[in-house]
Amino acid sequence: MRILVTGGAGYIGSHLVDRLMEEGHHVLVIDNLFTGKVANIAHHLGHERFTFVNEDILHRETMEWLVQQVDLIYHLAAVVGVRHVINNLLRGILTNVRGTERVLEMAYKYWRKVVIASSSEVYGKSERVPLGEEDDSILGPTAVGRWSYALGKAIDEHLAFIYHSRGLPMVIVRYFNSYGPRLDPRGYGSVIAKFINQALKGDPLTIFDDGRQTRCFTYIDDTVRGTLLAASLPQAEGLAFNIGSNRETSILQLAQLIIQLTGSRSEIQNISYEEAYGLGFEETRRRVPDVRRTAEVLGFEVQVQLEDGLQRTIDWFRQGKV
Repeated sequence: MRILVTGGAGYIGSHLVDRLMEEGHHVLVIDNLFTGKVANIAHHLGHERFTFVNEDILHRETMEWLVQQVDLIYHLAAVVGVRHVINNLLRGILTNVRGTERVLEMAYKYWRKVVIASSSEVYGKSERVPLGEEDDSILGPTAVGRWSYALGKAIDEHLAFIYHSRGLPMVIVRYFNSYGPRLDPRGYGSVIAKFINQALKGDPLTIFDDGRQTRCFTYIDDTVRGTLLAASLPQAEGLAFNIGSNRETSILQLAQLIIQLTGSRSEIQNISYEEAYGLGFEETRRRVPDVRRTAEVLGFEVQVQLEDGLQRTIDWFRQGKV
């Protein structure tokens, strides 16, 4: 197949590209390198089945030219990471919403199947455990910029469902805290990257609030495998899927585990959300996916356990490839 991956030089996107190339597909990537890195796809440059375009997905002529050439689209391009979003709220909203609108517009015009990468953020601060794909989203006030990413992703999903109601083949994957090699070492999009970087430097591991808030961390190989399954199975079309582990881990437990695995002498330091992000910042305490639909429809279950995935990620950081 000829496949387009938007955001294909990013952390998840580049791993997806690796798998698609291994499977023998012709892969086209568009990425403006805002958070993506050429280093992530450098090993494919020059390959006859690989094309890289350094451009923004908002560029209509480029997107139209690319979409016409492919059979399938994986749309992963977005401004991600709380820090990136908060630092430029307008850029985050416009890129994430207008970008998805552009991709779906072109996919509908040339009738190309689309896989939309969404996020567990769409559930907002819902206290329901576990979170099912049809559960309510509960977002904070619009005056709190932190929720603009969640709202943008929710609008992306609304657009995708509307186009599907008009016949366009599409599927949505909601990622739950993916981690692995190629994470941004500054930790803009991952607490795991931040903790590993701090541990290897011997710096204190900074935990927001009391550290008892929980997340479910998913190794990149599982993230990509779930994405590929969602794209390949006809019965997945028109549905959203939680792609992630349902093993609940507190941020404090995560920090302690990373200190243990790295052999670091780092201490743990608690700081407030206000100190890190300013007044008015909000965060949800627990976020656990209901994975029954993913298991029943896709036959997907996590294969890489947290300890193993963390060790692989630590080893990559130690190789200095960041």
